[in-house]
Amino acid sequence: MKKFLKIDMHTHILPKHLPKFADKFGYGDFIHLKHNEGGSADMYKGDEYFRTINASTWDAELRMKEYREHNTQVQVVCTIPVMFSYWAKPQDTLELSKFLNDDIAQKVLDYPKNYIGLGTVPMQDAKYAVQELERIKEIGLEGIQIGTNINDQNLNEPEFFPIFEAAQELDLAIMVHPWNMMGFHKMRKYWLPWLVGMPAETSRAITSMIFGGVFEKFPNLRVNFSHAGGSFLPTIGRIEHGFNCRPDLVAVDNDINPRDYIGKFWVDSITHDPKLLEYIIDLQGSNRVSLGSDYPFPLGDLEIGKFIEEMDLPDKDKENIFSNAALEWLNLNKSDFLS
Repeated sequence: MKKFLKIDMHTHILPKHLPKFADKFGYGDFIHLKHNEGGSADMYKGDEYFRTINASTWDAELRMKEYREHNTQVQVVCTIPVMFSYWAKPQDTLELSKFLNDDIAQKVLDYPKNYIGLGTVPMQDAKYAVQELERIKEIGLEGIQIGTNINDQNLNEPEFFPIFEAAQELDLAIMVHPWNMMGFHKMRKYWLPWLVGMPAETSRAITSMIFGGVFEKFPNLRVNFSHAGGSFLPTIGRIEHGFNCRPDLVAVDNDINPRDYIGKFWVDSITHDPKLLEYIIDLQGSNRVSLGSDYPFPLGDLEIGKFIEEMDLPDKDKENIFSNAALEWLNLNKSDFLS
């Protein structure tokens, strides 16, 4: 089988040690870590246990060892969405963002052929967000990760436009990741927020940006949506039909058919299903589908594209998915990552 450069563009990372921001700021359920014997750590959201993470969440060398077992050479790293903290005072989220971004920038500096960094910004305050975007560019990160909504506000709200404008002008990519899932408190049993809410959240983000005219206002914005675009592409027929049959409700801010935007943004490959990935490639084109794993979390594709390697796809499609799509999204050169 032909060997390809593999860039996993959807992974999460944390600093090994987090300050107790709740104590520092005097309020809030900021995440902090309690390290355990054996190398794991428990994440706490205020006083509430959130999840246990292992050393691969922060250990750059261990991560690379685990990735190499799946023939992966490069990882795009960004924080865990629970760290966004959009609910906090903007200046406090800015301070937290700087701490996280500096840690990622150091890993990129230490391992420039193995890590590409995405930062986080206080999306609830455009002034602070743009300020940190400019700093992100200076410290060598290639873009930002943002949530599918900002404190329940959709991404088409005008208050976010200065952030999108700055990202476009600074040539920074955007990855949209679900968080703060709709209906979270009404469907917590069976892990439904992660199984049902996350795909819906990503579709919410895509449709909001389309119907709100964000891609028209910022045509050079490079956006990649997590988890294969969630439920957007599988339900595009329904979305388009709604646009056509009730334009008075749907096409109020943008009269361009939502199907016309397919292939104008990127999605990752996390489908866990070859048939669904074939459908998405057929719609998007393989040059708009980028390898993602959601490493190191168990709901991700922790074999990092093994099912894609086993699919009967042309080499060109595999090469697009494994590296070309991510490189175009990030506006980077493949030669920079070849040994």
